[in-house]
Amino acid sequence: MESKNIVTLDQKISHSDLVADTEEAIKEDHELGFFRSVQLYPKAIAWSMAICAASIMDGYDLHVVGLLFAVPAFRTAYGDPQPDGSRQISAPWQSGLNNGSNIGQLAGLFLAGLLSERLGFRKTLMIALVLTPFLILIQFFAPSLVVLEIGQILLGIPMGLFQTTTIVYAAEVAPTSVRPMLTSWASQMWVLGQILAAVVGRSVLGVRGSWAYRIPFAVQWFWPIPVFIAVFFAPESPWWLVRQRRLEDAKKSLRRLTSDKAGVVNIDKTVALMLVTTEHERELNASRSYAACFKGTDFRRTSIVVALYCMQIAAGSTLRAYATYFFEQAGLASDWSFNLSIITYVLSFVGTVVTASWFLMPHVGRRTLFIWGMATLNVIYFIIGGLAIPAHQSSLSWGIASLLVINGFVAYVCIEPIVFALGSEVPSMLLRSKSVAVGRLIYAVFNIAANVLTTYQINPSAWNWGAKTGFFWGGFGLLALVYSYLALPETKDKTFAELDYLFEHKVPARKFAKTQVHPSEIAAWAQR
Repeated sequence: MESKNIVTLDQKISHSDLVADTEEAIKEDHELGFFRSVQLYPKAIAWSMAICAASIMDGYDLHVVGLLFAVPAFRTAYGDPQPDGSRQISAPWQSGLNNGSNIGQLAGLFLAGLLSERLGFRKTLMIALVLTPFLILIQFFAPSLVVLEIGQILLGIPMGLFQTTTIVYAAEVAPTSVRPMLTSWASQMWVLGQILAAVVGRSVLGVRGSWAYRIPFAVQWFWPIPVFIAVFFAPESPWWLVRQRRLEDAKKSLRRLTSDKAGVVNIDKTVALMLVTTEHERELNASRSYAACFKGTDFRRTSIVVALYCMQIAAGSTLRAYATYFFEQAGLASDWSFNLSIITYVLSFVGTVVTASWFLMPHVGRRTLFIWGMATLNVIYFIIGGLAIPAHQSSLSWGIASLLVINGFVAYVCIEPIVFALGSEVPSMLLRSKSVAVGRLIYAVFNIAANVLTTYQINPSAWNWGAKTGFFWGGFGLLALVYSYLALPETKDKTFAELDYLFEHKVPARKFAKTQVHPSEIAAWAQR
């Protein structure tokens, strides 16, 4: 555990030395490059990846109930009888169960912004991980939809804590060149949770009785303990320690995050850059409350974070959450509906890991990927809607299903990893946790509405739009495309200090990529 060794600026570092160290730290950060950063920060990468494994739980929990709607035993136990003799979970209950986790996340996200800044990322995560196994008990033994709904809501609280703390921790423990890899890793773990949910759902199709839906809930007990162990031994974010003015502890944390064998990381200069960035932000906006996220330049930064998360919905994340059920309503059998869901999630994982993190994002950038990805998704949705206009045909059902699989791949190459990376880079350092929490919180509110809407769109006992739902999401996506072109900045190869400079000088989003600022100018500006 870190000692509370509080050090202020004037106690340790002279003004001139601080400016010089800041300038050198910026130069060194740019000169590192991806492979050199991996050599120097292997421990940071390992700790970040281990902690982001908590996102597996979020991805699994968010999708497992939606998948159970397609499990016959679940519908038999909880569903209402239909005229054809089958049983269906009604549209209101489908909406309620899918939104239960989102409702709980509202509380969790709000608490995450407060607890992570007060207690640190490690303690916040450990609290959430201790609560999780007890809340899973409610889901596992739920005798009715009402009790299951309560379990969904309560389990959503620690899921909300995971969403903010894992992403921000990943953004803060490593240099600029590996930041997209680590922040998007949370997205990859989230997809892995979806894959596990789909695989487990497929495996219980032939199981009879209550174990068909209790096994998917029981699987969630597997990962809290190993993730807790990783979090317990992980170092705290050095940026968080600097924000607490615990400079010596920040240096100790950096030493635990870097390699002794691959070369020497100048710990003092790196902490100096963190200190200058933090103190400059503190002078601009001393408040660290949620209200501060909506003042001055922080308002622009927070609004971008909010828009990024909400554009996940415009990209069809809600519809893909119902993929298995959607495939069934499009005319495919239950087993093939699950098979295609698994294929969708596996391709999404491959797209996120191989394409986005390792090849495209470090070279192409965030803004370009996002804009082209959103445009491609819109075209796919309009084609899906168009294929649903003719009378039902088996070949068209397979065409619609195949397009939704491609849609998932494109979304996880161009949209989802960008949201996690850009959403954690845009906020100011002092308000990073709260800005991300606000973005995720507002996203959760809109996701509740989107879940209700999607349920009614595809449920045969409600509006029964089926694949024509694609027209709606294509139109919604066009609005997101226009916004992303006008407002999304490019953060590729930009340090946090450089991003502060660009936002404070009101540089238009489209000019971020081409605006180059010399490190000496950044250092002098930050010391004003």
